Amino acid sequence: MEWRHDGIIVSTRRHGENGVIIDLLTREQGRWSGLVRGGRSRKMRPVLQVGNLVTATWRARLEEHLGSIVAEPLRMTAARVIDDPFKLAGLTTLAALAVLVPEREPHRSLYDGLTLVLDNLDDDAVWPALAVRWEMGLLNELGFGLDLSQCAATGRNDDLIYVSPKSGRAVSASAGEPYRGKLLRLPAFLAGTAGTVTGDAEIVDAFALTGYFLNKHVFEPRNLKAPEQRQWVVDRVARRLD
Repeated sequence: MEWRHDGIIVSTRRHGENGVIIDLLTREQGRWSGLVRGGRSRKMRPVLQVGNLVTATWRARLEEHLGSIVAEPLRMTAARVIDDPFKLAGLTTLAALAVLVPEREPHRSLYDGLTLVLDNLDDDAVWPALAVRWEMGLLNELGFGLDLSQCAATGRNDDLIYVSPKSGRAVSASAGEPYRGKLLRLPAFLAGTAGTVTGDAEIVDAFALTGYFLNKHVFEPRNLKAPEQRQWVVDRVARRLD
């Protein structure tokens, strides 16, 4: 068995004295693991870093085997952000979340979205909003997508500014007013009623929204905690409001 595709490295772990098992997110094969022999060599260490884009050739005698990977560098994202704590926290958060994708199932929109975020990491005004949109996509791909098409109470599709934490459905301003303290805020750029983000307050609200449902549906059922770097990213964006 053999395939060759581009992939984003989302995790690595040592194997034996010189090997490294890498987890790749690919567009066609989904999340896939394989052993890189000699992966701890001086030549390969910079290549096998989380966030880097590589061309991977995977081979195994049988498809269910771990198999081996030969990785060739395409884009060294890790080296580009290593000296910037904000960007590095964003990168490691996205990679940690990507590991939650089921193995060997294609999720092309997640791959395309992650590529888009990584391509824009140089712009701190842009990538956090792209990252939280990607988290929305992750919830959807995992089967926990939010229904933001219309108000859960009235059926109307205008003035949607809340989300019910129980149902994951949008709620309009008028219907949600009596319960506003119990509802999550829905930023317009996630609701599809605004093309661009209006400010960092919206981004913070968006991370609160996706974070709530990630905890509820993904982390807590698996007895996991959200990546620490994720909260660091949110706090950093919130400080920009001061």
